[in-house]
Amino acid sequence: MFNLKAEFYLKIIFLFSFIALISAFFIEYVLGHQPCNLCLIERVPYVLSIMIIMTIFFIKKNHKFLVLLLIITFVFSFTISFYHYGIEQGFFQESSVCGVKNLGEGLSKEDLLKQLSEKTISCRDVTFRIFGLSLTSINIVISLLFIITLLNIFNKYEKNR
Repeated sequence: MFNLKAEFYLKIIFLFSFIALISAFFIEYVLGHQPCNLCLIERVPYVLSIMIIMTIFFIKKNHKFLVLLLIITFVFSFTISFYHYGIEQGFFQESSVCGVKNLGEGLSKEDLLKQLSEKTISCRDVTFRIFGLSLTSINIVISLLFIITLLNIFNKYEKNR
């Protein structure tokens, strides 16, 4: 059984993940800032964390494994965000991930021409900032804080066993 402090931190991470996703959709659909492909990929860990934390609270089993899965999820988030930040700052070259749209086999010539005519958002371009910081740089800090918090929860779980 988890202690109350671990549950509190997991609820905070859940709430923040939910708010982060809602904010991303608000910035995209209401404010009109189009995300690049890496921005879209950076949303995935938040969706996964919501699902994993809901599993922790509803299943009430395998807490240690699920917390480890959360740690891995936010390590992925940190890595993608760090890479994206490096592209924004010019430390890394833009990869093919930044320009690729859906290249599934079911594309017709018209769909392909339509995608080629659409303006693709570069991973280098920062279209939205909060207090002068890109959302990617904020995501780096948040992911790191979540990793540290989850590692503490994992270690305390080990000590209480």
